[in-house]
Amino acid sequence: MHYKSIHIGLLILRIGLGLLFLVHGLPKIMGGPEKWTMLGKAMSNFGIDFAPAFWGFLAAFAESFGAIALITGFFFRPAALMLAGTMLVAMSMHYFKGDPYIPSISYPLELLVVFIALFVAGPGNFTISELFNPDGQD
Repeated sequence: MHYKSIHIGLLILRIGLGLLFLVHGLPKIMGGPEKWTMLGKAMSNFGIDFAPAFWGFLAAFAESFGAIALITGFFFRPAALMLAGTMLVAMSMHYFKGDPYIPSISYPLELLVVFIALFVAGPGNFTISELFNPDGQD
């Protein structure tokens, strides 16, 4: 496989997932404390019952600002890790609610795998930071 095509593939994946997560995340981040509390209650599946608004805000932040990080490649690995964690919680929420396996549980599970793979692979060469530092030297 041509080396450059790997980086183009990562760019397409980053932009595609980033745009989709902006659509999911922006309404959550703009929903405010009521929405965040509702989202954060999913942490009770892990025995964490305190500060649901905080946990919900973290999920909304991961989806919204994590999406921007995916698109730009800036703070890429922390964003991929946050999004993987958010998908783990989403998967557990659907499981403990008793939702049918397909598509309720499989969708966040598939994204969990994708975000772990992206965390390992990195953003590729086509990032915002590459535009300002093309030779890779600080």
